[in-house]
Formats: sequence, C-alpha cells, structure tokens
Amino acid sequence: MESDAEKLHIFLFPFMASGHMIPMIDIARLFAARGTKSTIISTPLNALHIQESIDGDKNSGLDIGVQVIPFLCVEAGLPKGCENTDSITSPEMFMNFFKACDMLQQPFEKLLEEHHPDCVVSDMFFTWTTDAAKKYRIPRIVFHGICNFTQCARKNIERFAPQEKVELGSEIFVVPGLPDKIEMTKSQFPLWHDETKSNMMDTLIQKTEVTSFGVLVNSFYEMEPAYAEYYKKDMERRAWNIGPVSLYNRNSTSKAQRGKKAAIDENYCISWLNSKKPNSVLYVSFGSLYRISTSQMHEIAMGLEASAISFIWVVRGTNDKEQYSLPEGFENRMEGRGLIIREWAPQVLILDHPAVGGFMTHCGWNSTFEGITAGVPLITWPLFAEQFYNEKLVTKVLKTGIESGNKLWKLTMEPDCVQVTKEKIQEVVTQLMGNGIEAKDMRRRAKEVGEMAKRAVVKGGSSYNDLTALIEELMANKQKLKR
Repeated sequence: MESDAEKLHIFLFPFMASGHMIPMIDIARLFAARGTKSTIISTPLNALHIQESIDGDKNSGLDIGVQVIPFLCVEAGLPKGCENTDSITSPEMFMNFFKACDMLQQPFEKLLEEHHPDCVVSDMFFTWTTDAAKKYRIPRIVFHGICNFTQCARKNIERFAPQEKVELGSEIFVVPGLPDKIEMTKSQFPLWHDETKSNMMDTLIQKTEVTSFGVLVNSFYEMEPAYAEYYKKDMERRAWNIGPVSLYNRNSTSKAQRGKKAAIDENYCISWLNSKKPNSVLYVSFGSLYRISTSQMHEIAMGLEASAISFIWVVRGTNDKEQYSLPEGFENRMEGRGLIIREWAPQVLILDHPAVGGFMTHCGWNSTFEGITAGVPLITWPLFAEQFYNEKLVTKVLKTGIESGNKLWKLTMEPDCVQVTKEKIQEVVTQLMGNGIEAKDMRRRAKEVGEMAKRAVVKGGSSYNDLTALIEELMANKQKLKR
C-alpha cells in the first residue's frame, strides 16, 4: 500500500453552482477510487453540503475530504449567505458573485502553500488558478463541464464569426470547419455576446486553458470521436475524456443522494415508476437555475395533459413569484398519470428506470449527458448558456432527440413569456413517446449510445484508460519534481 507521501494529492475546486459542483464531486470520487487523495475546495455553506455528500465515500475507505476557504459575499455586495448561484435572483448579482469569486485567490494560494498538492483541477471560471498553481510548480487542469462538440462549435463561432454575415435573428448560418453541417441562428446567442466584458472573459478562459496542464472533459470518445480529435488536434488542446462521471454512482442510494436532497422519497418515486409500462413515462426538468414564467408553465401543463402521456415533472418557483404556478386543478386531474416533484429530484435514479422513455430537458450538459448515458431519447428545450450547442449535438450529431422549437436565447423569462405553445408541446411529446418509425429509430440509437457510455468507464474502456493515462502522467510529474 502506498504511503501518504507517495500517494497523489489532487485539489478539486468547483465553481459554486449545482451544475458545476455535482460533476466535480464525482471526479473527486473517481480519482480517490483510483488511489489518489482527493481534496475538494469550497466555501463554508457549500462545504457543508459537499461533506454530507461524501461521508459515505469516506466511510467506504476513499481518501476524500473538504477544505474550506472564506467567501466574502457581503464585501462583494451580495446578501449574507449568498455562496451559490442558486441564491442569485438577478443578473446584476452575477457580477458581484464573480467579484467575490476573484477574492478567493489569496486564501486558495494559502492552501496551496500549506498542502502543496500534486495537481489542481479547477473550474474554467477560476482563471487565476493557472498562475496561482504555477507559482507553486503545481499543474492546473481545467474543467469546463461541457463536451468536445460544444467546445469546438463555440471556438469556430468566435474564430470565423459566421453570425456577422446574416442580419436577421432567425436567419440560418452554418458553423464553419466542423465535421458535421451544424446550422444555427443569431437568436440562439446572447445579446451581450459581442460586448467587451464577455469577450474579455472568454479570451481569458481560453488563454489560461492553453497555458494550463490540460483539460478534463466529461464525455467519452466513442460518443463524439470526430470532435474529440478536432478539440485535440485542430484546437491544440491536451484533453482527457473521463466521462460519464455520473456513472460512478452505481447503486440506487448513491444515485438518489447525488446533488441536493431530493424533495420526494426515492422509494415512493421508484414505486410510482414500477407501476408504469416500459418506456411509457416522460421525465420533464429544466435544471436547477432557470425559472420558467407563469405563462410558459401553464402551456407546458396543458401540453402534457393533452398528450395523454404519463410524466414526472420537476417544477421550481417561477421567476415572477416564488411559487409553483400550475393551472388550477391540474395536479388533481393528473393524479396517477403525472407525478409533480418540487425543486429537486433524484434525476439519475429516475432516468435509469425502465419505465422512462423520454426526457424533456433544458440541455444543460449534466442533464443532457445523464439522459444520453441512460439511453433515453430527448426533447431539447435550450434556454441560455451553451445549451443551444448541446441541442445540436443531440439532434444533428447523435440523432437521439427532437427539438421543442425554442429558438430564443434568454437569460430570464418575463411572467407572460411563452417560448413554446401547448400545441407544439403536445406534438413533440406524442412524437417522441409514440411508436412511429422515427421515434423507434431514436430509441434504438439512444440505447446504443447509452451502452457505449457504460463500456467507456469500466476497466479497459476509453474513459477508464484516459484517467489511467492522466494519473500516470501526474505521478511521473510528481517524481520529476522530487529530483
């Protein structure tokens, strides 16, 4: 057995948002399961949640823990206790949140000096960690939390600017240079895309990515081989594909406890699904951050009701009021056919159940990849961030899903905003969950990709081998620095 001095010590530093923290915690577990010491760096309130999440791993013998650094939310202009993007209620608060994140540099460097880990895996937003790690001769690896395809498409949009050759927001252009023909529109990009501050942040992220030790990608080679190669060769990135990291959670307990505490008893949820036929239930969730408008919530409810399909729907408070705005009497009418979960659901557990035959998703990469990994076809409903790129991977490259029809990138949704009508929702739900040739083909392809994902992470699989190669390289670097 290796002594503590011989063992690799990895610092993992996730951005304080659920979609960034969940996969990073899984990566910490993956490293620890392969014999390293994993230390997750976070702020006081987030650290409490992380510690609770990894207690079982520690009890099972994994060398995994948490180090806490202060988060100066009040000094950055945030309310006391605002340590996670889940607490942010306005776009203005995001600027102050990033300001507070920059103030983490000094306490983080103090940890580096004290513990001197063998590697730092940090979120793309913590660009300053590249220079901080270099100061102590520690390799920094970037974690984006998105796939190779999205990285390549985003880079080529920036490099070739095809959107500048069209005038109307609805006018289609082709993203140049990619292995597949990918069509997009101006309306699928943020209005602030060309603003100086946004460009400066993008440039800084890419600069520190290039000068870092490399990039960890939550993907697997067989799913997007052309883009894994494009990212490494054409974009000249050192990258290791180690996903799907969610597959570290193999039993029902670990799946149910992944992320926050679910707002529903997992046994009740499974019992409800057990009462349904295979592939008969649609799972509907729009992620942990975005708030759907009251009007759009009503359209979704009426579309689901008209479809006659069984469903599980995860609802959050609407952006105009902190309440669950469902049509009057909807839950009573849907009793037995529809299950409403408020705020947080055991998503991986649900998606892996044989009764689930489709997933309506906002196309955040964690959710998209969890659906792909479960072998479930998707209804894509991108809202903001990089989600419109993820939609194209699903619908145009993998061909395991259909579009809901939303074409408008929007950071927030006004109370009366409707992006997709109840008629369109009914149409796409019945199409995906039906027995038509297209639906059957999508289900077949989705199942094939899901099986590939499971093979990638077992011993001898592509992701397993990539993680092995990275650990060996880090160990060689550790020995080299000793000399």
